[in-house]
Amino acid sequence: MISFVLQRVAQSALVLLVVGLVAFSMFRFVGDPIDNMLGQERTIEDVERLRAQLGLDQPFAVQYYRFLEEAVQGNFGVSYRQGRPVSDILLERAPATLELAAVSGFLAIALGIGLGVFTAIRRNGLWANVIMSASLIGVSLPTFLIGILLIYLFSVELGWLPSFGRGETVRIGNWTTGFLTESGLKALILPAITLGLYQMTLIMRLVRSEMLEVLRQDYIRFARARGLKERAINFRHALKNTLVPVITVTGLQLGSIIAFAIITETVFQWPGVGLLFINAIQFVDIPVMAAYLMLISVMFVGINLIVDLLYFAIDPRLRVDRAGGH
Repeated sequence: MISFVLQRVAQSALVLLVVGLVAFSMFRFVGDPIDNMLGQERTIEDVERLRAQLGLDQPFAVQYYRFLEEAVQGNFGVSYRQGRPVSDILLERAPATLELAAVSGFLAIALGIGLGVFTAIRRNGLWANVIMSASLIGVSLPTFLIGILLIYLFSVELGWLPSFGRGETVRIGNWTTGFLTESGLKALILPAITLGLYQMTLIMRLVRSEMLEVLRQDYIRFARARGLKERAINFRHALKNTLVPVITVTGLQLGSIIAFAIITETVFQWPGVGLLFINAIQFVDIPVMAAYLMLISVMFVGINLIVDLLYFAIDPRLRVDRAGGH
């Protein structure tokens, strides 16, 4: 078990180094931040002085090494646009993104597993067919189009929910939350549905497919022959074995929720780190862009590491294979 954990941790660290290198390399081609920071009256001396002050006159290897050295300590430099520490800006924006991702992930997992089980058990029923047909919408339509359609229906036509913003928030220490206000909860509904719909439909279809496969196994037929109730067969035996392969995909989808948040936050003008990244691209704010991509990478790698460990703990076949040297 210890060797398995160390191996996964080493792989995760390598992935983060590669992602950081790729991201830092790409930023060299998005533009020169000096052009946005200095006005048209700038002189060559002003340009050279600011370039040296920001460390942009150093070789690429030196810039990357300094970036990693500071990033490990939680310091991502100063925003070229706002002139403030990037870590402070991320701490201000992170609660909005994390709350949106948490609600979307909960909806995706709860509804995805529940509807997947329902459509598998009632696979020939009317409602199961209706749900499966409707799920094609969540799989086929792009996220931004779903958001626009929801805004048009519930904000423009019906006027029930706000079309942008986070609503009123309450500060608890360094954390700002919209869970404690009515306007904050209303503002969260449409973005959460938009962000979680694709993941929910994908999890639902996967759970349905896996459960149908499990229900065809011999031990399920044997359980029915023994006279066990259908509820016990479906939820005690079939569902337990269905969730083993679903864990991996679900973990990846939780990571995708963080990645897709950038689209949802842009559509709804949600004040999270995704919208911050879009604005940073427009102003070539390299420290903010680098910090955002590293933050997303850490979340992705962390989620995948947790999923690998859970998979190893739940599936006894993996422990047997490693113990046997396979």
